[in-house]
Amino acid sequence: MEGILSEARKSAEAAEVFEITSEETEAQFEANRLKQLQTSQATSVALRIIKNGRVGYATSTGPGNPKELTAAALETAAFGTEAKYRLPGAQDYPKVRTFDAKVNSVPIKEMIALGEAMIAAVTSHTPGILCDADVSRGTIGVRLLNSRGGESAYRKSFFSLSLMGTLIEGTDMLFVGDSDSSCHPLSDTRKITDVAIRQLELAKNRAKAPTRSLPVVFTPEGVTSLMMPLMSAFNGKTVLEGASPLGDKLGKPVFDKKFSLRDDPTIAFRPGSRPCDDEGVPSQRTPLVSRGVVRNFLYDLQTAGLAGKKSTGNGSRGRGSLPLPAVTALVVTPGATTFDEMVADIKEGLVVEYLMGAEQGNILGGDFSGNVLLGYKIENGKIVGRVKDTMVSGNVYKLFKDIVAIGSETRWVGGFLQTPPIYCRNLSVSSKG
Repeated sequence: MEGILSEARKSAEAAEVFEITSEETEAQFEANRLKQLQTSQATSVALRIIKNGRVGYATSTGPGNPKELTAAALETAAFGTEAKYRLPGAQDYPKVRTFDAKVNSVPIKEMIALGEAMIAAVTSHTPGILCDADVSRGTIGVRLLNSRGGESAYRKSFFSLSLMGTLIEGTDMLFVGDSDSSCHPLSDTRKITDVAIRQLELAKNRAKAPTRSLPVVFTPEGVTSLMMPLMSAFNGKTVLEGASPLGDKLGKPVFDKKFSLRDDPTIAFRPGSRPCDDEGVPSQRTPLVSRGVVRNFLYDLQTAGLAGKKSTGNGSRGRGSLPLPAVTALVVTPGATTFDEMVADIKEGLVVEYLMGAEQGNILGGDFSGNVLLGYKIENGKIVGRVKDTMVSGNVYKLFKDIVAIGSETRWVGGFLQTPPIYCRNLSVSSKG
């Protein structure tokens, strides 16, 4: 990396070298059986330069040849965008714990046993169900150097468990499952299998949803389906392009006072956490919504420069791309109402666990529409059975403007969102038959 930076500084006003290495071992199960074991390793190096005020960029798999990378970056700089930022110099980074050496020492035999245990627990409860499972572990190393003296390096470990069960009865297909991830090794498969078994129990009876507006409780998995419009709306690039419905709402109440949301990559041992972003800007907790009021948007260096703002430390990049602003770990502030209390409050309504196709509609405008892949009918304060052939649609801004209650217990979903269940007053429901 030092050689690449040295070579690039000969021809460019500013230069940055970003390296990411990864190693992952994965045990995959399909239809209740071990399908494959695989270990993969990868290294990529990215050089970003500023030449004549414009951005040049080149990448390499492997260590990278300094002269070749520099030549390629110089060639792209002739047609690159105008740089609206200065690379950060030496920084003090928060101490964010993201690495546990125990992850690498988990034997493959144990990984296989974890997958088998998840499948055994669910199939013993429901014979005939077909389960796919995945057990993964690995490490990521990130290092960055730039011509202004900026330097960062950290390691991250990760371990994940997931299970998806499919129960086929005639033309009916029931999908259940759950997942968990951490920077620590995971050994408690019951957290996942208990969820899947609870879903199977709740789905034993059938119920019919009416076609009209109903109150709905979104479980944490269901809330995830509503987050895509918000992730776009709080992205500084979307705001800069004038496409975000929140672009002119800073400091204004847009959501219910019960709703608060933040981006927080400083939480210890979470897969989305890190001491700095992919441009060397220190990580920080960024409030997005505080008691219903829009507080901030998420920026990388270039987008912040164009907007006349400061980077929020959200510059993220794939292995072959320039940095762009992106969420790291979204956290919804919990409330004081339990899930059971939410259900007990509803005379007729739905619990939504999984939506399929929720990204349909005007995403930037907050619209969503999708099939209820897994959901339950509520009657007189009790869950009475699973609903089929049911669609829900609405607008996340209208939905989150009038929230009845926010749950008291949170959980991580997909490694990037920590949320409690959310009880919303009215959602458009359409049911066949």
